[in-house]
Formats: sequence, C-alpha cells, structure tokens
Amino acid sequence: MDSLYEEALSALHSVWHRRWLALGVAWAICLLGWLAVALVPNTYESRARIFLQLDDALAEQVGIGVADKKRDIERIRQTLTSAVNLEKVVRATRLGDTIENPKAMEAAVLKLGNNVKVVSQQDNLFEITATANDSSFSDAENASLAQSVAQKLIDIFREENLSGNRGEMVETLEFVNQQLQQRERELEAAETERTAFEASHPEMALGGAALVQRLETSRTSLRDIEADLAAAQSALAAIDGQLGGTPRTIAGIGDGGAQSSLARAQAELAGMRARGLTDNHPDVIAARNQIAALRGPASQEAANGGGAVNPAYSSLQSIRAERQANVQALQSRKAALQSDIASLTASAIQDPELATQAQRINRDYDVLRQQYDKLLQDREELRLRGEVKTEREAVKFQVVDPPTTPRAPIAPNRPVLLLGVLVAGLAGGCAAAFALGRLRSVFTTAGGLERATGLPVLGAISHNLTDRARASRRKRLKYFYAAGAALGGLFVLLLAAEFIQRGMVA
Repeated sequence: MDSLYEEALSALHSVWHRRWLALGVAWAICLLGWLAVALVPNTYESRARIFLQLDDALAEQVGIGVADKKRDIERIRQTLTSAVNLEKVVRATRLGDTIENPKAMEAAVLKLGNNVKVVSQQDNLFEITATANDSSFSDAENASLAQSVAQKLIDIFREENLSGNRGEMVETLEFVNQQLQQRERELEAAETERTAFEASHPEMALGGAALVQRLETSRTSLRDIEADLAAAQSALAAIDGQLGGTPRTIAGIGDGGAQSSLARAQAELAGMRARGLTDNHPDVIAARNQIAALRGPASQEAANGGGAVNPAYSSLQSIRAERQANVQALQSRKAALQSDIASLTASAIQDPELATQAQRINRDYDVLRQQYDKLLQDREELRLRGEVKTEREAVKFQVVDPPTTPRAPIAPNRPVLLLGVLVAGLAGGCAAAFALGRLRSVFTTAGGLERATGLPVLGAISHNLTDRARASRRKRLKYFYAAGAALGGLFVLLLAAEFIQRGMVA
C-alpha cells in the first residue's frame, strides 16, 4: 500500500515538475480538437407524418381489396425515395444550385438518399424524416433546406398518388384495347374460315368435336333406353304371370263388362283420331293394343251368356296392354338411336381428315372467342377500377403533421464534444509529462532510489531557495495559472458561441 502511495506521489511530482510541458501539450490538443469540432457541420432534421386512408366500399365492390391497396401503399412508400423522385427534390431545392454535370447530380442524389427516410409507424401512418448538413450552407440555410426537402417529398407523394395512377391506368387501357383489336381481327378471320368450311361441307357443320360429342351422347342415351327396356320387359313378364293365375269370368255377376270396356276403348280410339293423332303415336298404339286385348274377352263374354268377365282380370289386361305399349315404344326409340349412331359413325369414318380439319377449325375458333370475351371483360373491369382510383381516390392521404422547422441541430452534440476535447487535452498533457519523466530516469523519493540501486540511502538534502528564486518561482506560477485559466476561458467562450449560434437559428 505504501509503495502505491509513493508511486502516486512520484507521478504527481513528475507531472508537476514538467507542468509547462503538460500545459503546452494540452493547449495543442485542445486547439486541434476544437478546430476539428468547429469544422463538423451541424445537422438539422425536419419531420412530417402522413396518414393513408384505405377504406372505400366501392373499391371493394369492383375488386380492389385491402391487400391490393396495401400493396399500392407499400409501392408508393418504396418509390417515394427512388432516384427519380430524389432528383426532382434536388432540382426543386437549393441543393440543385451548384449542380453542373450529371456526375454531380448523381452524387447529390446519393447523399440525399442517405439523408431521407420514410418509416412506417403503423399500417397506414408514415413518418418522413429529412436531414441537411451541407457545409457550404449556414445553419439557418440547412434548417430551411431540411424543411424544404420534407415538403417536396410530400408534394411528390401527392402528385404520384393522384396523377400517377391515372397515367398508369390510361396506358394499361390502351394496351388492352390494342390486344382486343388484334384478337377481334383474328376472330373475324376464324369465323370466315369456319363459315366457308361449313358451306363446302354441310355434313360436317357440327364439327369433329361436336360430332364425337353427339355420338357419345347417343350411345349414353342408348344404354339408358336398354336398361329401361329390360325393366319394362321384366314388368310385362310379371303381369303375364299374374294373368295366368286369374280367372277370366266370374259366375253370377251381371254381363256386358268386357263388351262395355271394348266399346269405351273404341270410343277413346275414335276420339284420338279425331284430335289428329296418327297411328304411330304411343297413345294410339296403346289404345289399339287394348282393343285387341279386349276383343277376345268380349267375344267369350257374349258366348257365355250368363257369366261376366272378372274385373281383376280386366284390370290386369289393361295393365298388361299399357306395359306392352311401353315396351314397344322403348323398342322404337332404341331402333331410332341405333340408326342415328350408325349414321354418325359412318360420317366420322367416311373422311377422317375432314373431321380432323373441322375439329381444328372449331377448336381455334373457340379459343379465340374465349380470349376475346376475357379481354373484353378485363377491359371493363380495368376501366371501372381506373374510374374508382382516379375519381374516388381509393388511396387517400392526409398530412397529419406538416414538416417541422428545426430549431436546434440534432448532431453533433457540440458541447459534449468540446468538453471531451478539453478532458482529452488535459489527460494528454499529463501523460506527456509523466512519460518524459520516465524516460529521464529521475528518482523523486529516497525509497525509489534505494529500491532501484539496492544500496542503502543514508539521507536526502532538501531544496532551499533564495528570496530572488522564490519570487521568480511565484512569477512563473502566476503565468502557469493564467495560461491554464485562459484554456478554461476559451472553452467557456466556445460553449457560449455555440448556444448563441443555436439561438440565432431559432
């Protein structure tokens, strides 16, 4: 502990013994440091906030969703600080006064890009920050320049939002109209080719694809009719079984039943023919079959004299006649479909190349027609979306906080830097004096000399001064204190000048 104390005393004595060296080094460091701090230009910052409005019910109806509008806002935010827009800002502010060539403009745009930021605070709230620290301008001019840059960015935002969407939509509509006109010419040529082909080959008017489709439809209908015919024949067989177990007549019951049914059936057939129904009509066929079925029972009834036809048997006969007529109708439809299938198959096989050509013509026509209809629909949607964007302003914005006028620089923190330079100068001066004392190997205490040599030190002689030497020493101390006070006074003057300069900007 005593050795540390002695080392501290030795260091203080070494610095104090070379105090003029320490003071000179401190002055040199402080002057150079304060000059460097003075050369650093002040940076002034202007802030503004804008609010983007996204809600628009009409935009939702025409297909402009929230995601689309958010993408538009993000695109605007990204392009707001693009090189083109920053060049507009440079030309519209004092930054463009010294621009003489494209290289200087590129450097100015690059520097401005580092001094401008657009930060998203919320989904639709953005903050624009612009800083200015041009060394060729005064502090007041830099403060005004920062505000001008922020205001110009807002003006560009308004211009891009209002006129940019309108211009882009007009260009898009022009492109769609050109494509629509081209598709219309191609569609007219395809229609002309199709009409000429159908006029030359009427049998292929439906086209190859339609012919195949009709053939498949007929085959499907034939399979359905065959299934229905099988069910009808099964039902007819069932009713024949029931007829075999049912007696034809019942004794003791009044007569004339079968004959009356025959008369009614003949009257119904006469009425159908009176309405103009032909013999091929299913109802006429069913009535004729019923009459043929009733003639036998009527003759038997007339021959029996006292007996009458069984009503259940007559009912079963009627059902059988109806089901038999249904079977015959299904057989007729089956024969017609088989004939149609045979005709379509013969047409398809007769000229395969012609069928392939018809299929190609119809396919090309259908593709062109679909493309034309799709482009026509897209054009109407784009036109409506463009009207909504330009007239209703689907993306609106509002300046929440206008660009602020900077009152004080945000950088550098000059008072702290001035104080740091002063501390660094004092520390550097003390370090220089202490290092010089170490290099000269001077012993400030008897204990240090004894430890360094290993020999006992018998005593030390104190330094005695004459009156003249004491007066000279006091005079030199006064000069030293005055030089140190001057260093501190210069520091205070620099601080005062800094605050006065800030007050002049405000």
